[in-house]
Amino acid sequence: MSDEEPMSEQPLTDARAEQLKTACRSAVGDNCRSVTYFDATNYMQVYLRGDLEQDADLMSFIGHEWHDYKTTTDAYAGSELGNYEYTIRNFENGFLVRVGVGDSGAFVTTDGLKLKDFDSLVATITELLESWE
Repeated sequence: MSDEEPMSEQPLTDARAEQLKTACRSAVGDNCRSVTYFDATNYMQVYLRGDLEQDADLMSFIGHEWHDYKTTTDAYAGSELGNYEYTIRNFENGFLVRVGVGDSGAFVTTDGLKLKDFDSLVATITELLESWE
């Protein structure tokens, strides 16, 4: 992921973007703040809750999340912990959960959830991303 602006071509079709948004919203309901898909060369925010402003520096977020995803999966490959599944980041005003499959992934920001809710969200996203490969 470079520091350049995202490519003009969307990385997801409208139908897939809607699938991802619907899957995440179904998993966590109104606790879902935003949903962003990313791959090695591009990203696409597919959902932003109405009470939030679209002022996040997504390019910076994606750069960090993509780099950290690749670093994490490479670093722990073959460890006794098993395969990497997902990351949860805890912030003052919510959480960010990142999940990836192959060279693509999504991060979802949420209000407070229980761990089982994150597990459900991750399973939903993982199943959807795997079906697209």
